[in-house]
Amino acid sequence: MQTTTVASAAATQPETVPTWPLERLLFLLAGTITILSVALGALVSPWFLLLTAFVGINELVFSATGHCGASLILERRFGIERGCRR
Repeated sequence: MQTTTVASAAATQPETVPTWPLERLLFLLAGTITILSVALGALVSPWFLLLTAFVGINELVFSATGHCGASLILERRFGIERGCRR
């Protein structure tokens, strides 16, 4: 697990705050969107199930290439680092 250094006002030693790797955040994002889209598909409109298919396609693309739209945004815009290197 990666850590980020944070300066504490009370202590002279900086404490480390663990951060989640990119792959873990992608699973969290995909799971959240999948559950939300299935709920919306059941309660609002079946067309929301297309969002579930889109999430699945992105997971397949990430598995095959190591990159997907969300991973590129999280890496480049937010500076999230991968947990495992290729």
